Amino acid sequence: MDLTLNTTENMNYMLKEIENKLQTVNAGALNAEKFEPSTYEDIRDIYEWVQKQRSVSVREMEAIVSELGQLRKS
Repeated sequence: MDLTLNTTENMNYMLKEIENKLQTVNAGALNAEKFEPSTYEDIRDIYEWVQKQRSVSVREMEAIVSELGQLRKS
């Protein structure tokens, strides 16, 4: 999978991996259809950061969820 390509499939994959890593409860919030294609690079940055972490603190999780909330379509 080439995550440098801005595709819905890639965005779905990254959001699912972020969801798994953060063990989020509200899975519906991280659906690629709720994000504009223009947010792809921001989501990829978050995905890459999350994947590098062994664990994520509660504060970091809150910040990530907040950032993703701001990136969602209004």
